[in-house]
Amino acid sequence: MRFALALLLCLSLPVHAEGFLTRLLNKPVPGGVAVIDLGNDASAPKARYDGKPVLVVREDDQRWIAIVGVPLSGKAGQHSLEVDGQAHSFRVEPRTYREQRITLKNQRQVNPNPTDLKRIERELDEQTRAYRQFSPRQPSNLLFDKPVNGPLSSPFGLRRFFNGEERNPHSGLDFAAKTGTPIKTPAAGKVILTGNYFFNGKTVFVDHGQGLISMFCHLSQIDVKVGDELSRGAMLGKVGSTGRATGPHLHWNVSLNDARVDPSIFIGAFKP
Repeated sequence: MRFALALLLCLSLPVHAEGFLTRLLNKPVPGGVAVIDLGNDASAPKARYDGKPVLVVREDDQRWIAIVGVPLSGKAGQHSLEVDGQAHSFRVEPRTYREQRITLKNQRQVNPNPTDLKRIERELDEQTRAYRQFSPRQPSNLLFDKPVNGPLSSPFGLRRFFNGEERNPHSGLDFAAKTGTPIKTPAAGKVILTGNYFFNGKTVFVDHGQGLISMFCHLSQIDVKVGDELSRGAMLGKVGSTGRATGPHLHWNVSLNDARVDPSIFIGAFKP
């Protein structure tokens, strides 16, 4: 009788339901996103992962959640998040990514010469600094709009081989679109970097807040400048094939706490 009564009481207790953001974003795999419940304190906790500050938002006006970017190099297993000086563990599940083999006519895009390498190193430093920015602004939305109207082509995380030589994995999401197709900002943000780079071609970085950064590259045209505040849906440029590209398309990166993560998560298109 006591057991039956205790069971009835347990069943009658309210169940902690996941909020919309947790259901949308929690894909804790290498190259994915881990959403971690931080409780319902009056003020936002401070969270860090791998020594870097992490996006913290309030979900459903009830509890704080940390939205953590897990790098592609991250291993499956237990990981640690530091919250106000205390360790919180979370688990990363395994994920396997496919291969992609690309043939390029321009051999310098596969094996750059010494002059190219100096330029690439300088450009990499500049872009790395942009990815590591952490502004206090709250993101306007975390369910992003697609930046272009076009089908998804190359997915995130592909192991890439250029002319038979393995290079860095595909760190973004590609959309098949014609040259000149308008590119729209998927969430409000501030333009923090533009440039014309060896690999990425014409490129725009947009800071959405708290280490959530979008990068758009291979553009034919840039229509914004550093410092511009963009509303959701504002046009930032047009699709092209500049830099290392075999044809016109948009390559879109999303970065969280300086980890490149799968943009499909933010548009509700993630496939395990």
